Amino acid sequence: MCGIIGYVGTENAVQKLVTGLEALEYRGYDSAGVAFFENEQLKTVKCRGRIEALRNLLGCELNNAEIYCGIGHTRWATHGEPSDRNSHPHGTENVSIVHNGIIENYVEIKKFLQEKGYIFESETDTETAAKLIDFFYKDNPVDAIREAQKMLRGSFAICAVFKNENNKLFAFRKDNPIIVAPTDAGNFVVSEISAVIKYTKRFRRLEKGEIAVITNDNITILDPDNEPTEISYETVDWDAEAAEKGGFPHFMLKEIYEEPDVVKRTVSENLSNYIPDLSSSGLSDEMLRKAGRIHIVACGTAMHAGLVGKIAIEKLGRVPVSVVLASEFRYQNPILDENDIVIVISQSGETADTLAALRLAKERGIFTLGIVNVMGSAIAREADGVLYTLAGPEIAVASTKAYVVQLAVLYVLALKIGLVREKLSEKDVQAYTRELLEAVPEGISRILKRKEEIREVAKKYKDNKSIFFIGRGMDYAICCEAALKMKEISYIHCESYAAGELKHGTISLVTDGVPVFAFATDHDIIEKTLSNIKETAARGARILIFCGENNPVPENAAEDIIELPQLSELFMPTVTATAAQLLAYYTSVELELDVDKPRNLAKSVTVE
Repeated sequence: MCGIIGYVGTENAVQKLVTGLEALEYRGYDSAGVAFFENEQLKTVKCRGRIEALRNLLGCELNNAEIYCGIGHTRWATHGEPSDRNSHPHGTENVSIVHNGIIENYVEIKKFLQEKGYIFESETDTETAAKLIDFFYKDNPVDAIREAQKMLRGSFAICAVFKNENNKLFAFRKDNPIIVAPTDAGNFVVSEISAVIKYTKRFRRLEKGEIAVITNDNITILDPDNEPTEISYETVDWDAEAAEKGGFPHFMLKEIYEEPDVVKRTVSENLSNYIPDLSSSGLSDEMLRKAGRIHIVACGTAMHAGLVGKIAIEKLGRVPVSVVLASEFRYQNPILDENDIVIVISQSGETADTLAALRLAKERGIFTLGIVNVMGSAIAREADGVLYTLAGPEIAVASTKAYVVQLAVLYVLALKIGLVREKLSEKDVQAYTRELLEAVPEGISRILKRKEEIREVAKKYKDNKSIFFIGRGMDYAICCEAALKMKEISYIHCESYAAGELKHGTISLVTDGVPVFAFATDHDIIEKTLSNIKETAARGARILIFCGENNPVPENAAEDIIELPQLSELFMPTVTATAAQLLAYYTSVELELDVDKPRNLAKSVTVE
């Protein structure tokens, strides 16, 4: 959610801070700000709105080569409305901080500080944390942070600067991620490595209870006993070019175009002679044989991938699967048996609700498997096993390639379960994996070649106020994701329904001219779906059908038909998803909206 950057070094700090914040824009934000030392004085510049507005406010400081240390922040409002005064950094004459997360007991702390004479200028929980650190600050920043940590409750990551330590950064966290990254011209503190990938590929994630003390030529990490720890750096396997548009008008379109390659890369990484090989995941054959139930826990797009995964695992492996929203999982007192497996899915590996669900499962002694895109993320570190979606950095807020690769990983897992539990022969599995490795990427590529056709369809429906998405089985699972993608970036009200549920209330909303987008790729139940389509057409709905090339959909069944490359029904969600993503993308483009950074949304949701 919020983006954090700190820099101390030998080069212009303000320019590096603002450039880093621009690299973090995709996380979502409503305001931005920086604090830095100029002539040994702590100066803060911040505003509501885009980073461009911050650049305009900074003016000559952007080129001041004498400013070597500072912190920056992009805010996504949680406590207090988006405004100049609620923007970060927050602080006092002595200390300034930037913060990502939530201080749960800030009201209690604020009252305590007000009784001590502190006056508050904003509505934020962040200002409370800053002034609490100031209250404990005498002459040692680390001591002040330690005392503040004892009182702060919640999930947070904080980077701070102190007036009397104007060439140092201090960073600490509880649950929310923050990293340190060394370079030849100074050192950084950042929310994630993408902010500084143009300068370095090396980083170290801070752990709970650690405090990082950073100067221009040194990084010291103190353990909870204030003893220095040995620092071992991780290295990312992608570069700045991967985090740039590469000639595409938007990151989202670029990432859709990367889907064939990332599917092939991820699937091949988990195969040996076309047989699923998950030995590196920590998931044993014995666990899969004994599993009584699999619980898939995720949020948003990742949860929709889980809906497809459920059908695939139950069909191929004959294991019962439940799919639960991570935000609900903990509060349902879930029934978990010792041989169950909990699978958590998260692109970032830092999603707060999903991470909390993982921890609950671990507390119950249940084996947990993470499916994540970011190596070394919290879920990757804490899960008992992990399968990586090798999608590379995904910058657009609306997930595309990560979703399709999550499907691919779940398919490989389903095939492995079917093989281990003797529901599938090796020959069957190899036939499926060949299709997944070869035909699926080719099918996605064929959809991409028809982008202009899909754009013309988008033009026809872009001005509607509401769209209904319907389907059955896996088609319904894809409906959920297609509706989310459309509403995320077009701001059109969209709802997904199982086609058979229309007559149980929803059809009362289908009136003359209302678009109904129907997904009908499953040959076994297509007649049922066509029957539901006719029901909506009889009430004046405008029909768009997504179907396979070999499916018997009459030409007069819809106003528009998007025929998809024919794959086995198991894998049709992959090409259907790509087509739906392109439709949402071009709808947003035709509406002249901000495709990559839709309003009110954050890429990485690190608060509950």
